[in-house]
Amino acid sequence: MKPRSPLILIVDDEPGIRMTLRMILEYEGYEVLEAGDGAAGLELVVNRTPDLVFLDIKMPRMDGLEVLERIQALKERPPVIVVSGHGTIATAVKATQMGAYDFMEKPLEKDRVLLSVRNALKHLSLSRHNQLLRQQVGKKYEFIGASPAIRRVLQQVERAAPTSATVLITGESGTGKELIARMVHERSKRLEQPFVQVNCAAIPEDLIENELFGHEKGAYTGAGEFRIGYFEQADGGTIFLDEIGDMSFKTQAKVLRVLQEREFQRVGSSKLRHTDVRVISATNKNLEAEIQAGSFREDLFFRLNVIPLNVPPLRERKEDIGPLVEHFVLRFCEDNGFRRKRFSEDAIGTLQKYSWPGNIRELRNAVERTVIMADAEVIQAKHLPLLDYRGASAAVLEMESKTLRGFKERAEKQFLIRKLNEFGWNIKRTAEEIETQRSNLYKKLEQYNISEAEHRIR
Repeated sequence: MKPRSPLILIVDDEPGIRMTLRMILEYEGYEVLEAGDGAAGLELVVNRTPDLVFLDIKMPRMDGLEVLERIQALKERPPVIVVSGHGTIATAVKATQMGAYDFMEKPLEKDRVLLSVRNALKHLSLSRHNQLLRQQVGKKYEFIGASPAIRRVLQQVERAAPTSATVLITGESGTGKELIARMVHERSKRLEQPFVQVNCAAIPEDLIENELFGHEKGAYTGAGEFRIGYFEQADGGTIFLDEIGDMSFKTQAKVLRVLQEREFQRVGSSKLRHTDVRVISATNKNLEAEIQAGSFREDLFFRLNVIPLNVPPLRERKEDIGPLVEHFVLRFCEDNGFRRKRFSEDAIGTLQKYSWPGNIRELRNAVERTVIMADAEVIQAKHLPLLDYRGASAAVLEMESKTLRGFKERAEKQFLIRKLNEFGWNIKRTAEEIETQRSNLYKKLEQYNISEAEHRIR
């Protein structure tokens, strides 16, 4: 089917201008509507949803700027090219500030008209494409849950999002802190601007300042070109500082300065640069305890913690496990071309008995693995051992174990996997936490065939 031609509305009280524009546009294959005054033009904008509007400034009853203001208040608003026979810089500036795409003076030049039309329609196409992508991303990052604990968090998000206040999201690993950060951004006035995510724990301490603030050419050996940092990339939008509790004390001071002064310096530069960003941060650490230990700045904490949001762990909202499982099954089957499967009530009940130390991330991995490995359209509790005990309950462990030794070994394997994931597969920290020698931990990993590649929860 041939796509329809773009529909362009001309709103002008001069018939001669309307006729000239119509001839230019129709010759290029565009469809054209006409209105002789502002009120009639507004009615056509609402009822016919044109792709572009040419709008005269001087008209009886309702002038062009009033029409422009009303168009900009619409949910579906086309780009507007303002036209004036008495153009002044002040009028052009005001029209642009009110949201006009372009400003032209009469008499109109054909080439200038067509160039502006092409650019405006391209801008509209990109805007619609971005809106579609946002909807797709919105589904990808949808936060599933209707438990009282989650409803409280979502209510707080709705109140906080439209403001410019900094937000600190706390909660265990895998609870969905990133999803909450994206929700705050998607519901804010910065929606059209960048959302830049920074994992502070993944950047080496000697590089994080460079990553956040950028560097000038020649700032250090190997800096052959200047680099824009994350704060500049997020200008006008939102920067999400994930795992901020792992940020070095030195870098904390520079982030505090950005929050206080809205200024920063690239590495190797003395020039102050202004930035307009909203800062959302997240951590699975107790920052107040970190302050007492001297590893986190109290003044930065107060700056970050203007609006605190705590995301509860999955074990405190087990009524959300059923909807989450259904969501993960649907997404996984659609993305991989699998025939749709479902979990029985018995299987959901078994999953609800487990504590889920890896939270939603662990549940998602468990669901996906079961969907792949279980040779049944309806997944029962008996299929859950295929989770290799990363997502199995104690009841399943008992069911699979015929002897006390077997149960102990399976339980020990599950315990080690959970602790390794809790500490990011850092062998030294895990060994210290479970009070065993690193050499003994390595022996256990070999004994139970535990590998990071297979068992890490990502």
